[in-house]
Amino acid sequence: MSNDDFTMNKFLILIGIVLIAACSPQEKAAEEVLNVYSHRHYDADKLVFGKFEEESGIKINLVKAGADELINRLELEGANSPADVLITVDAAKLNRARDKGLLQPLQMPTLNIPEELRDPQDYWTALTFRARVIAYDKLKINPADITTYLDLSKNEWQGKVLIRSSSSVYNQSLLASVLYNEGEEVAKTWAAGIVNNMARDPKGGDRDQIKAIASGVGELAVVNTYYVGLLLNSQNPEELAAGNSVGIIFPNQETSGTHINISGIGITKHSPNRENATRFIKFLTSEDVQKIYASTSFEYPANANVNADSTIAEWGKFKYDHLNYADSLYFSNKAIEIFDEVGWK
Repeated sequence: MSNDDFTMNKFLILIGIVLIAACSPQEKAAEEVLNVYSHRHYDADKLVFGKFEEESGIKINLVKAGADELINRLELEGANSPADVLITVDAAKLNRARDKGLLQPLQMPTLNIPEELRDPQDYWTALTFRARVIAYDKLKINPADITTYLDLSKNEWQGKVLIRSSSSVYNQSLLASVLYNEGEEVAKTWAAGIVNNMARDPKGGDRDQIKAIASGVGELAVVNTYYVGLLLNSQNPEELAAGNSVGIIFPNQETSGTHINISGIGITKHSPNRENATRFIKFLTSEDVQKIYASTSFEYPANANVNADSTIAEWGKFKYDHLNYADSLYFSNKAIEIFDEVGWK
């Protein structure tokens, strides 16, 4: 071998070493990424996502949008989707993604999540849940007079009920559960009765309904529990006063149970980082992280070993609806039709 050939071989070897050194960190970095599509928008998520990045070394790329928008995006992206996990705040939305073939089985039987808070087909698990309860003016309402959601449609509450718009996924799921448990005619009568009893046209979120009770606009409101928890832990005196002005009723304790809304997660069908996604779900459902959710967002933790924050635990334990309605898109679609038919804005 000539000196020129030897020199050239050394040069090529050096080039190869440089290329390997340059590429390896990039390849490793590509493996240590998790792409999250999420409908949630809470401070607790920022906290636990940052904690996951710090403890795991895995960088989270977060895309936030409405559940329907994220599901449509997954459909359009197909096998080229970068998404690893989908997080939504409604079980029916997760089931929609599952039925469209956008999720894959979790295959994580060791998660300490009750069976009723997991997809029977193993495509998603709950992270947290919140109860859709009736808040009432402590000074004007006897809570013994209201035991079910249907009671809110009685004529005696005309001009006293506050509730957000029909576009709210929380209300769509609530009406879907009424449809499932009571039938179409009862659900339609109930929705029409709520419209008749509204203290004002629907506007704002759940906290706005509670503030309206405190301001004397109405006396009853349908709200999620965690919003009351947020008000009761607010540093804003007006919000704290609003939270303290209401009591909480868990409806339907003698029948189907109080309606709950799940925040849940599934692994996408074409997840490029399946191992990281699995690690992420185990992290989010761990006892330490579930305690963060409970104390920061005031949601009920899905992990059976973790207690609710003391703020909402004071309201007591309750029987909840087991979400069978969410397995069929019929109930969600029919609920929207009923809202339109009865003029629920």
